[in-house]
Amino acid sequence: MTRNKINIPILILALLLIMPVFGQLLAEEKKPVFDTITVHATITPPIAEYVVQSIDGSAKAGSDGLIILLDTPGGLDLAMRDIAKAILNSAIPVVVYVHPSGARAASAGVIITISAHVAAMTPGTNIGAAHPVGLGIGGGDKTMMKKVENDAVAYVRGIADKRGRNADWVEKSVRKSESVTAAEALKLKVIDFVAPDLNSLLKQMDGKEVTVSSGKRIIETKNAVINEKKMGARQRVLAAISDPNIAYILLLVGLAGLYFELAHPGVILPGIIGGISLIMAFFALQTLPVNYAGILLILFGIILFIAEIQVISHGLLTVGGIISLVLGSLLLFESPDPALRVSWSVMIPVLTIICLFFAGVIALVLKAQMRRRRTGKEGMAGEEGKALTDIYETGTALIKGEYWNASSDKRIEAGRGVRVIKVEGIKIKVEEIENKQGG
Repeated sequence: MTRNKINIPILILALLLIMPVFGQLLAEEKKPVFDTITVHATITPPIAEYVVQSIDGSAKAGSDGLIILLDTPGGLDLAMRDIAKAILNSAIPVVVYVHPSGARAASAGVIITISAHVAAMTPGTNIGAAHPVGLGIGGGDKTMMKKVENDAVAYVRGIADKRGRNADWVEKSVRKSESVTAAEALKLKVIDFVAPDLNSLLKQMDGKEVTVSSGKRIIETKNAVINEKKMGARQRVLAAISDPNIAYILLLVGLAGLYFELAHPGVILPGIIGGISLIMAFFALQTLPVNYAGILLILFGIILFIAEIQVISHGLLTVGGIISLVLGSLLLFESPDPALRVSWSVMIPVLTIICLFFAGVIALVLKAQMRRRRTGKEGMAGEEGKALTDIYETGTALIKGEYWNASSDKRIEAGRGVRVIKVEGIKIKVEEIENKQGG
């Protein structure tokens, strides 16, 4: 009995000591978790895939929300719509935060921002210029462009109305390419908050009610845990090569590698590098607004370079190849959007290097072709040796350490120096070297 009386108070004391620990653990478990991803790039299919997968992944992991740190000059319409659709149908709140200072949400970035459950910007950022651009050959006729514009207006107004944002300003952004600062966007009710940093944004949106796919939801950010989700290696590679500048470089490097392999068979490494580069370039080109006339001109230029090796054109084919390569580069990406074109700072140096490369390879090949052959039948012509026997219709000569059956139009005495005129099957025709005794 005495034993039981001693144990009970100890047990109670132990429970009193442990309960705060359990309480703290429970409190930590209840802390809201917000995932963050960074999108500082042109909106392309790989970027859209990354954002959509991040939204789905955060929802499945039970996160309280996903914050997209956005800085984009725009991008492709279809990729933008995939992102907007994923945000509008998300089971968790999605926050689009134009960040850091100096960033922008231009063109496609406008639609992505207004699609968010919470839209915010950092001071020193801007949003706007969402006018659709023609991506077809010739940029599209006026009637078609008007249809595209009206479709874009209806699309963004529908999203703005759903999110309770300023639909009239969004329409101006599409029709007139209007752009505003963060402070102006807040005043016009285009966005919800202006915050200097992420912690400030979390405090401002605490308690905000939003509508997700399952219904109304209150955002709670007190003591929130930020979980940064970085892009995977595969997605980083796909996003990088989908940049028009990288795709352009890969295309030219791939063609140059294969050309070098064809000009110098058996080198192998340039062919491997060229093949891999071309495959990656073709993947990138399918995600970008490509003008196929540009690709054909580039390929035609390579054909002209190859033809220069086979045909004596005194440099005309090389000049034609360079012109074709330059025109193809200018026409390769047909888009008024600078984010979807090759920049001049990339195009000019790359074109210069590639053209010099082709010209150098052609010069080396032509030089090799013009050099006197050192092997085979052609290589024997002009070689000197000595007559081992008298040579007339038949005889034997020693040429380069080898014994040959030889013939001559004039009798040559044994021991005299001889020179090969030509090879006739397994026999050589020679002539005497005047005043020279064979060694």
